[in-house]
Amino acid sequence: MQISIIGAGKMGQGIAARALAGQHAVRIIDKDKVRGANTAAEIRDRQPGADVQPGGDEALAAAGIVVLALKYPITMEVATQYASVLDGKVVIDIANPANWDTYDPATSTGTSAAEELANKIPGARVVKAFNTTFSTSLMDGRADGQSLDVFIASDDAQAKKTVAEFAVSGGLNPIDVGPLRHARALEAFQILHMSLQSNMPSPWHSAIKILP
Repeated sequence: MQISIIGAGKMGQGIAARALAGQHAVRIIDKDKVRGANTAAEIRDRQPGADVQPGGDEALAAAGIVVLALKYPITMEVATQYASVLDGKVVIDIANPANWDTYDPATSTGTSAAEELANKIPGARVVKAFNTTFSTSLMDGRADGQSLDVFIASDDAQAKKTVAEFAVSGGLNPIDVGPLRHARALEAFQILHMSLQSNMPSPWHSAIKILP
């Protein structure tokens, strides 16, 4: 499957690492085309032979999954830009909407970044996932020796299944948390988690894990 990632930052690179571990093709799309090309080249340098290239609209059209590896509210701008090509696509939203000075949610009460995104691109099959994982741990898919949990919320059962299979292929543990409205809890939980990083012995390496 081709995984097209919009955003050449650290999270985009971390998700690309999991996609390549699952033997998927990766296309990196960034508004800065030079940055996108350089990121794809850096990934190939780390993983010789990896099927990773910079891309554009054609990469979105061919994608089995599109990942918006972007911050909120930039996700809304990009969704508007690519609305027509994202129609019918499985679109993963990883954003955690927050006021980073206060660590309060930046969305209105009773909604989430993922729900706002779904309203912007009603033809897409929006899934909340990967918002509780840090790029540092995504690079090898583990934290403290344990596979990462990926919490998945969506109103589209088949889209959730597709994302769960993608997570498994990359060595991760998918957990279905229900409908898209549960993204509100996932986003709030991760914002709290992020607020704790300055007190962590190894900041940005922690993970949220459900133990039996």
